[in-house]
Amino acid sequence: MPASRTSTARPRPVLSAREAQALREALALRQMLAAGQTLTPAQAAALRTATAAAVRTAPAGSRTASAGSRQPVRRKPAPGRPAAKRAPARKPKARGKASTRAATSPTGSRWSTRLGVVAMSTLLLPAVAVLVLPGSDDTGSANGPLDVTTLALTAQSSLLEQAGRYRQLEQEVAQRQSELQQARAAEQTARAHVDADQRVVGTTAADLYRTAPAARFPVLGLSVHDAGATSDALFRQALAERADRALEGVVVRAERTGTALTAASDRVAEAEAAVAAASHLATGVLAKVRDKVENLSPAVTAQLAALGAIPAAGVQQDRNSHALARWQNYLGELAAAEIEPPQAAALADSTDLPPGMSPALDAAGQPVPGVAWAVIGSSPVTVLPAETVAAVSTALSQLGKPFVSGTSGPDTYDCGGFTAAAWLLAGYAVPSTPENQWATGAPVALTDLQIGDLVFAPGGQDVGIYLGDGDVVGASAGTYQVGVRPVAAGSSATRVTLPAPSAANAVLPPGGDTGACGAALPAPGPVSPAWGGYANGQIPGEALCALGVARHALRCDAAVSYARMSSAFGSAFGSPLCITDSYRSYASQVSAFQRKPGLAAVPGTSNHGWALAVDLCGGINIAGSQQWTWMTANAGRFGFVQPEWARPGNEKPEPWHWEFGYIS
Repeated sequence: MPASRTSTARPRPVLSAREAQALREALALRQMLAAGQTLTPAQAAALRTATAAAVRTAPAGSRTASAGSRQPVRRKPAPGRPAAKRAPARKPKARGKASTRAATSPTGSRWSTRLGVVAMSTLLLPAVAVLVLPGSDDTGSANGPLDVTTLALTAQSSLLEQAGRYRQLEQEVAQRQSELQQARAAEQTARAHVDADQRVVGTTAADLYRTAPAARFPVLGLSVHDAGATSDALFRQALAERADRALEGVVVRAERTGTALTAASDRVAEAEAAVAAASHLATGVLAKVRDKVENLSPAVTAQLAALGAIPAAGVQQDRNSHALARWQNYLGELAAAEIEPPQAAALADSTDLPPGMSPALDAAGQPVPGVAWAVIGSSPVTVLPAETVAAVSTALSQLGKPFVSGTSGPDTYDCGGFTAAAWLLAGYAVPSTPENQWATGAPVALTDLQIGDLVFAPGGQDVGIYLGDGDVVGASAGTYQVGVRPVAAGSSATRVTLPAPSAANAVLPPGGDTGACGAALPAPGPVSPAWGGYANGQIPGEALCALGVARHALRCDAAVSYARMSSAFGSAFGSPLCITDSYRSYASQVSAFQRKPGLAAVPGTSNHGWALAVDLCGGINIAGSQQWTWMTANAGRFGFVQPEWARPGNEKPEPWHWEFGYIS
């Protein structure tokens, strides 16, 4: 590993009050952009203003020519250390040098924690802006830890912006496809009308052709010698004329339906063109992301992996830290040997690999598709595609984030949303559910797993990203957070960077003893409220979800259910739920026990300390009221119950106290 360089610390520039306010506003705007929302012209102008302010006040030594680009190489690779060369058509790239500190630090530089990056995971301004914020660890070195971190922050921000753009286009494609389906349905209806009218016209015309002139024109049968037949002939003539008028109407209607069919066909063509245009733009965004990640050096992606992780508890934190350090050490080896991961397309053909690389072989001596080998010293090392490196680093940067069903970031995830989000920031759009990810992925044998592969637990309801050494990282409903866990026996796997199969993979057979995303199966009777490895009252705020009232927060699945219950309550009573207490930290439990020793629980034992209990007001706190009665009838639909001890007439009646699930 290259030695880290240091220099004398220089004074940190300070923003003016106006520039600081613009920066704060831009943070919110950039977060909107990363979430896929469209900025107004005024908002976009405010974002540019804040960025310009940050650039003006940043130290000259901290600025880089292009975000995420590599520093120019000043030495050739040492013998036995091949570097992947680029195709002649591509522009020369610069390479960034990783310091020992940048490549091995499991948590990133000190300022990232102080700025709350662990809670946000989305860097909202070009990274040069962080140099003017309090708590910066400014070494002033162009190649030092701060510079690598700056590049990683800028790269993350850029990738998030492109991912937000893709999600916008994905929604537009879905809308255009819906319009196309409606247009095709209208075309089908118009075609059916045309066919029906044409059949009527054709049948009538054929009948007329076969009809004798006297039958078509009964008036020709009039005779001065048969006065009694006159009325009958005139009557039949009237009927014939009415039939002619009806035929004329059918012909006109057929012409109109033909015109309607033409218009419907034109709308189908327009809708097909709109779908194709939106799909082309979305494909272009993915290609742009893949180009960006190819330009990231291993040193930058190593730092990217540590930008936003939230500390977990106990053994889980140890497993997370070891996996992160192992990944950063791998990237550090590549950086030291000046081996640059190429795009997946360059590794697709094992007979035509970049210079200095050879086919990676499995246990049977067969080439492993999608990866290659290079040599560091005298040992082979697996070279992964640049997209895989970006996906894994992005995934590790989300360690500790809360689990919420049906979400795909940036603050909460479920298992499928997590893997989809990580690979989207690497330039690959995969479905958002484990079932669809398995159905459309290129399957690989469990014995041939490579880092970055999607690993599906038995039954296919849970999915994570393989990290090597028998570990996967994923968003688990079992621990309610993103974390590293071992590969389950009997798992299945797919490789994202390989072409999708021509037909959907067969559905995986049921298996395992867990539900969706690793959720524990229901157990009879009360269950333990402990989760995530945290002690009672020791849950970090970053692992919780806010309720939107004061500083109240709960475990994220409970928070989602609370919001739905509050909405239903508001529909019934005209205002949302009134809340006085939710998660209670250990310190607040101590304070409550000191103030109300006869009412509050012993510190460390309160159900509020598990972030699963709430105390409500607004009438719910009065047993027998309309609001309390509504809760007893409806709270169960949202997973909330009132424990037996808190009900009226029992040992400790607290009509205001409700819990998410039977935990006491």
